[in-house]
Amino acid sequence: MKILIANRGEIAVRIMQACRDLGFSSVAVYSDIDREALHTRYADEAVYIGPTPASQSYLSIDAILSAAHKSGVDAVHPGYGFLSENSVFAEKVEAEGFIFIGPTPQTITLTGDKLAARGIAAEAGVPILPGCDFAISNNQIPESIGAEIGYPVLIKAVSGGGGRGIRLARSKDELKNVVDSASQEAKLAFGDDHVFIEKFIRPARHIEVQILGDGKSNVLVIGERECSIQRRHQKLIEESPAPRLDALSRSRLYDAARKIGLALNYRSLGTVEFLMDSNSEFYFIEVNPRIQVEHPITEMVTGIDLVNTQLLLAASGCLTLKQDQIKLRGTAIEARIIAEDPNQSFMPTSGQISYLKIPGGAGVRVDSALYQGMWVTTDYDSLIAKLIVWGEDRSTAIRRMIGALDDFQIAGVTTDLCYLKDVVRSEAFLSAEVDTMYLESFQSPELEELEILEKETSLAAALFIHKKLKHKVHQTAKAVNHWRTVAWREQMVGYY
Repeated sequence: MKILIANRGEIAVRIMQACRDLGFSSVAVYSDIDREALHTRYADEAVYIGPTPASQSYLSIDAILSAAHKSGVDAVHPGYGFLSENSVFAEKVEAEGFIFIGPTPQTITLTGDKLAARGIAAEAGVPILPGCDFAISNNQIPESIGAEIGYPVLIKAVSGGGGRGIRLARSKDELKNVVDSASQEAKLAFGDDHVFIEKFIRPARHIEVQILGDGKSNVLVIGERECSIQRRHQKLIEESPAPRLDALSRSRLYDAARKIGLALNYRSLGTVEFLMDSNSEFYFIEVNPRIQVEHPITEMVTGIDLVNTQLLLAASGCLTLKQDQIKLRGTAIEARIIAEDPNQSFMPTSGQISYLKIPGGAGVRVDSALYQGMWVTTDYDSLIAKLIVWGEDRSTAIRRMIGALDDFQIAGVTTDLCYLKDVVRSEAFLSAEVDTMYLESFQSPELEELEILEKETSLAAALFIHKKLKHKVHQTAKAVNHWRTVAWREQMVGYY
């Protein structure tokens, strides 16, 4: 079997590794900037698909299909992101005679519409959050909606995912502006400005359930993952199994996920996502119809290679697993290494990797497409690696994660490694007492020290400039580093 991977980076390499294990041939696609990327060189073949902008390469359906025909593949794997949740792409892949390694186009359409997915969950008897079951715009906000479900509320994009198009409104006065903001972001991100409203609950845990279906009314549940450590609605650290989840709640979650999978007659890998409140009541959020970034932790605790299983299912049309074969053992944790600067509001960073040390040892795994000398750019997503650890129990897994984060060294580009170290060492994480808003109030001790140092340094610089160069303050300030100039303006208030 020959498979084209319509993606890049670590997930492309991961799928290619599975192809090698199974004796399948792999074909990479690449843009101008990815000519020297690891996934381009790791594949058995590589096909150029266009200029660097994703819209002209990795998001170009015509370019991907042309590459599939040119290389003579049997199947196309979309990975995650890019075209992975595009039903038009899936439909065209199948219409061209290729196997689409994922759900059916019809399933992708249904799950891509969050309102439609809410309806499916409700029909299946799965609890959903209070909210409106219709799309709204700024001119169509029902007067009674806030009173009916109570503030605060979340405004969410009907289409898309990845935390885009989500806004919080704490009162009726905020609602109109927040709806407008969410609609604009949804339009830019997904080409669809429709939004809807759901009740915002806090504290809440984000727990997702991995499913695998054959599209023939057989759906397996392959464990759950805790995804409550989030920043701006995007996951940063995931864990399996979810800590502090009693057997009854776990059984109810599995049953709900299976019901939704059966209602969709689900095919391939997918994830059913839930929120759980402080009373252990859970509510359906959405279905992600693709392989997840965090799939490795499920692999670690089950011993099941999810990608291999997905490829074999696509090739044969039959499941090779049975539900009673799936057991969870130990604890696995994943930390996302991203090229962003935590000290600059997590702005994306770029640069050439001048030094790279990948951690190893028992129970440690790194999924990445990194190599020393490569350039990290801001052209695509800032996720550059995933650090995964496993331990016989949660304390062992955490200890291994802390050690692996200490060993992980990347020079040449700023990452979130130090921030991750502080999060996993925090008392709330160690005791598993976190919710989806935890990082909103979390202050990294290291970042706090840097902020204090910068303020002290900038104040000293400001006083020096003020004393020595009063008549040239404005001109001199231009020569000072940007961060010091901004701080100078803030700190000098009250000193005149």
